[in-house]
Amino acid sequence: MIPRYTRPDMAAIWSDASKYRIWFEIEAHAADRVAELGVIPKEAAQKIWEKARDAEFDVARIDEIEREVKHDVIAFLTHLAEIVGDEARFVHQGMTSSDVLDTCLSVQLTRAADLLLDGMDRVLAALKTRALEHKNTVCVGRSHGIHAEPTTFGLKLAGFYAEFERGKRRLETAREEVAVCAISGAVGTFANIDPSVEAHVADKMGLKIEPVSTQVIPRDRHAAYFSALAVISSSVERIATEIRHLQRTEVLEAEEYFSKGQKGSSAMPHKRNPILTENLTGLARLVRMCAAPALENVALWHERDISHSSVERGIGPDATVHLDFALHRLAGVIEKLVVYPERMQENMDRLGGLIFSQRVLLALTQAGASREEAYSLVQRNAMPAWRGEGAFLDNLKGDQEVTVKLSANELEHLFDLNYHTKNVDVIFSRVFG
Repeated sequence: MIPRYTRPDMAAIWSDASKYRIWFEIEAHAADRVAELGVIPKEAAQKIWEKARDAEFDVARIDEIEREVKHDVIAFLTHLAEIVGDEARFVHQGMTSSDVLDTCLSVQLTRAADLLLDGMDRVLAALKTRALEHKNTVCVGRSHGIHAEPTTFGLKLAGFYAEFERGKRRLETAREEVAVCAISGAVGTFANIDPSVEAHVADKMGLKIEPVSTQVIPRDRHAAYFSALAVISSSVERIATEIRHLQRTEVLEAEEYFSKGQKGSSAMPHKRNPILTENLTGLARLVRMCAAPALENVALWHERDISHSSVERGIGPDATVHLDFALHRLAGVIEKLVVYPERMQENMDRLGGLIFSQRVLLALTQAGASREEAYSLVQRNAMPAWRGEGAFLDNLKGDQEVTVKLSANELEHLFDLNYHTKNVDVIFSRVFG
């Protein structure tokens, strides 16, 4: 993660200071329960809290120790002993490093998910507000990038809203799945630690227990988490791509807010580029690339190998930090998005009514023409209009094979925008209730 795309609250979750504070809390809560079981003196557990609860763990000192011992948890425990003193010998009783590392990662991912859910809520609120605002703002729908039939800009946004609601539910499920604690010893058998220690730590850290751990928490949980983030990032990119297309000069139906004093190009002073949504497209790629290694981490050797560790040190902060930034940037873009209804109408009119071709096709079949005949009649009048040779309606009115089946008044009635938007209320009620 780099400062440019990092929000402070998310960065704090992944800081070394925060990590070591979580490590300490796991160790201290475990010591409390071990003391209750009579394995270590209760006074020792109390001293651990008293001496280290408000301590500032020296990251540089821990790094110095790790350079010698080549083990991060041992380095931390050594530094903790420097703070706590003799009672430190009662820390980490019956535990293995992964008990600390995995439980800490669960805490970090859970806290990160909470921030991401806040970002999702902001995006959802922005989408709902703008969807209701533009519920009846008619624009052309496009398939394959080509004009198809009328829709409304509000329907586009309502579709994005529904997609983000699904993404939010997936993230909530992923958060629940990854919010587990494992304090089960070297191979998950609780040989040297009572299972109640795990339950106690889980309760104190806001987690559930992992039913069957090895030396580690099974990585299918983490794979689901990062996959959920990847899908959300794709939803971010989908909206960003839509806005980028709509901001193209020849389309210009909507554009990012361009602030006073903003500059678009070092060479061309006239430029108003979609830089925020382009940035979101790139950030989505960064988030998605974290899903594949998370999936690779599932198949660890036997009770555990360390191949997942280096991966998670990278993808944990990278995926959550970048998605957190992207969600809030996207929300800002939607909140300030400039929409041009007049341009939407102009673009719909460019093809001279071709957007009504399907309705003409259906009317001809209902008037007695076979579907093949109707298609041929519509297409032979549509293609000249496509080339700019007359308006589609006028071409139809001039075709005797058409007018023998549909009168001029009947044809005109088919070119009605309201026909295409008559069910907008139904769709909105499905999405927003």
